[in-house]
Amino acid sequence: MDTLTHTPPSSDRVVNLSNWLTTPIDNSSLILFRVAFGFLIAAEGFGAILTGWVGRTYVEPAFTFNFIGLDFLQILLGETMYAVYGLMGVAGVMVMLGYRYRLAMLTYAVLWSASYLLQKTSYNNHYYLLMLLCWVMALMPAHRYYSLDVQQNRVAKSLTCPRWCTVVFVVQLFIVYTFASLAKIYPDWLAGIPVGLWFGGKADFWLIGPLLQQEWLQTMVVYGGIAFDGLIIPALLWRKTRPWAFAIGVFFHGFNSAVFHIGIFPYLAIALCVFFFPPTQVRQVFFKRKPSVTSEVVTQTNYSLPTWIMALGIIYFAWQVYLPLRHYLYEGNVFWTEEGHRLSWRMMLRTKAGSVRFMVEDKATGEIWWEEPRDHLTSKQSRKLATHPDMIWQFSQYLEKTYQEKGYADVAIYAHGKVSLNGHKRAPLVDSSVDLADVSWQPFRHATWIYPDRNLPE
Repeated sequence: MDTLTHTPPSSDRVVNLSNWLTTPIDNSSLILFRVAFGFLIAAEGFGAILTGWVGRTYVEPAFTFNFIGLDFLQILLGETMYAVYGLMGVAGVMVMLGYRYRLAMLTYAVLWSASYLLQKTSYNNHYYLLMLLCWVMALMPAHRYYSLDVQQNRVAKSLTCPRWCTVVFVVQLFIVYTFASLAKIYPDWLAGIPVGLWFGGKADFWLIGPLLQQEWLQTMVVYGGIAFDGLIIPALLWRKTRPWAFAIGVFFHGFNSAVFHIGIFPYLAIALCVFFFPPTQVRQVFFKRKPSVTSEVVTQTNYSLPTWIMALGIIYFAWQVYLPLRHYLYEGNVFWTEEGHRLSWRMMLRTKAGSVRFMVEDKATGEIWWEEPRDHLTSKQSRKLATHPDMIWQFSQYLEKTYQEKGYADVAIYAHGKVSLNGHKRAPLVDSSVDLADVSWQPFRHATWIYPDRNLPE
């Protein structure tokens, strides 16, 4: 008797997904993005030096607020960072030209990640996205056409790439924009408070300053921001709405660039739109001499996607979904406590201001000193410190070490300050009765010395 073997439906779905992801497609979109991406990251590297940003961020400060646990990165501080950013600029040019692409892209990814994790004073989600894109691009066969690597026979020319090379970017952007939209649905944003505060300080901004003060425009920005972030990816995916979505995207990012001066991100966001257009259309516009991908080429090209790599990709994107949701695991309002704020696509949602000073007590003698952050930090570091509990904790560890070097073996450190969120009444952010030199940082649970809400205590 013959035995029939049935393949589980779930296995069929995995095989079908793998086949779809490994289907050869025209690689024009990936090649064009490599050129644009290389230009932009080169501009980021050289521009950070020329505008003085590297000096203000990495050379002037005595220390920076690195991501907790990565103190070893402090060794890079100082004049060394000019070399780091100069090398990144060179690597960006090499990426753009497709010259020793893999080495250049890995170099940029490592150096950008190190510089990003070295400081939180100038933190923003755009820098985080750039870090992710650098590592993704390091995996891509983006130098297989229109590159010096092909011209110099370091790699074989190819007209195609597997479909997953474009799908990765689409999924990543869907996560970014969707969570950015959802994060805006909270009372202060819907009331237009952050937008009003930002635009209120731009009354003399070029010719559009008076326009930015108009309530109707601010309302458009409030609700338009939610709609744009929530709908832009589906609109780009649908052929009928794609041209309109792209035009709106160009205007949206151009407006943000002009008003908020947020570096290369608006142009990077526009460049990423290339992955939503048919590769053949990209080829016809930008690579007119490139041969078309025929059915024969597709038939003769075989790409594989090992199960473990697909599993790794699923884990990566699951982690990307977890990070924006993790703040629900902590007690309190994330806008206030900052716990779960970073790496979560909570972009340009609120404004905070405050002040803090530190009381240092010698436990042996009871002697007390008051320390002002501005005596140790740059003005930007001092402003950011006052509103971020993790930085308050890090500065307390810095003060403890400083006093130990002066000969005071055992000191207690207390933070006294108040913070305003979105222009509301100032309130204490941290418990001033807690010795911060005596507590450990626990990244996966709420720090009980952080007040969970601006309304507590009075």
